[in-house]
Amino acid sequence: MRHEAHSRHEHGHAGHGHGHHGSPGGVTWSAAAKATLHCLTGCAIGEVLGMVVGTALGWGNTPTMILAVVLAFFFGYALTLRGILSAGVDFRTAFRVALAADTLSIAVMEAIDNGVIALWPGAMDAHLSEPLFWIALALALAAAFVLTTPVNKWMIGRGKGHAVVHRYHH
Repeated sequence: MRHEAHSRHEHGHAGHGHGHHGSPGGVTWSAAAKATLHCLTGCAIGEVLGMVVGTALGWGNTPTMILAVVLAFFFGYALTLRGILSAGVDFRTAFRVALAADTLSIAVMEAIDNGVIALWPGAMDAHLSEPLFWIALALALAAAFVLTTPVNKWMIGRGKGHAVVHRYHH
């Protein structure tokens, strides 16, 4: 019963600019943080895998960073797709929802993450076996999380981003 009431409330306000958490017109920071954490997970998987593959293949910084960014988008979208597809949505619709929900969030997160790493002295040249690599990556991802959370809060509050994904999780 509680689920049905929540579902009616959410769909009754679809398109009116109300968030799906908190008071009308607003979104809780918790909901925004949860959406950002979801995005961060995909980005972190892609970043680390890209760095490992690029390093293993002996690539330089630029191609390795490009691979890491591509994989961050791939895994970010893949995590969202998995949830939407499990709700029985067709792939084409699920793919469009994932693109709409995650593109801005991942782009902001990747810009901050890679910007921090690029600007951190020695971080671009640190090897996977060096603590500097992992410290810089962890702090870059933390900065990306902190700065991307308000972006997700703003998007969800306008019925965009993970507010769209949430409609398919019933």
